[in-house]
Amino acid sequence: MSIVIAKNLTKKYGDFVAVDRISFEIEKGEIYGLLGPNGAGKTTTIKMLTGLTPITEGDAVIAGISVKKKPREVKKRIGWISSEVILDDELTAWENLEIQAKLLGVKDWQERADQLLEYFGIKEFKNRKAGKFSTGMRKKLEVSMALLHSPEIIFMDEPTIGLDVNTRASLWNLIRQINKDYQVTILLTTHYMEEADMLCNRISIINRGKIIAQGTPEELKEKYGGDVIEIELKEAKDGVLSDLESVGKLIKSENKKIAIKVGNAEEVLLKVIGIVGQNNIKSLKINKSSLDTVFLNLTGGSLEENEEFDARRFYVMLRRARR
Repeated sequence: MSIVIAKNLTKKYGDFVAVDRISFEIEKGEIYGLLGPNGAGKTTTIKMLTGLTPITEGDAVIAGISVKKKPREVKKRIGWISSEVILDDELTAWENLEIQAKLLGVKDWQERADQLLEYFGIKEFKNRKAGKFSTGMRKKLEVSMALLHSPEIIFMDEPTIGLDVNTRASLWNLIRQINKDYQVTILLTTHYMEEADMLCNRISIINRGKIIAQGTPEELKEKYGGDVIEIELKEAKDGVLSDLESVGKLIKSENKKIAIKVGNAEEVLLKVIGIVGQNNIKSLKINKSSLDTVFLNLTGGSLEENEEFDARRFYVMLRRARR
């Protein structure tokens, strides 16, 4: 049963198309990922699905309700965790929950709040100001606030942005935990390949406002994966590209940088080196089959190459560093 159905979802800002007629469905109870670089349209998509920004064209149905026709009804059934700081540091954990309850119109919220704080192991700190919480405790409080009104689905926009490796891994476990124990569907956006691979049942890869592939991580790696050999040459030479095409599929060739998709990099590596010339290689990198090579094979570039300066991520990290 699909709890989210997006049909030809489109967002335009004047002549600029931020999200371009994307369609996907999310099954009840799964963890679904929107994977793509910064500026791909992930956050804009979530804002349309949650009614935070108007839909230009198309529609989305959440728990059987049209976002376009009844956005307020949709908001009663969803939870939202932003990548931005959503806690009031000057208020206690309990006061943050109280404000959330009032905003959502939740009556008799105290018992539910106590249960959530107990579940996440932070009940004894409920009278402590949120500004004194560790990053991990803050995330638990944010999730508690999102679950306070018993939503059917939670939207998480870049939930691990700016987190260190250990805190990120802890949050992954937390996401799995609430998905299982609270039977809540989760849609998360991310530009971390490993995160999407580890957490998501299914994924839509989005790039420049368009969905370019959908499926489970395993299906995507099987269909679009394969090893990728990336080479930067010292000098461009005639005939190199045509010779490389006899070894594998050429997916990138620009500014002396070449990427070629092969079945097994180790088996053809010596042949590739012989074609381009050992002394003509400035750098060489082998990417084993993964979601990163899926993205590379689909677009000709990695997520890192597609990323520009992310002001949002920078300021999130800056605020955390100041605490």
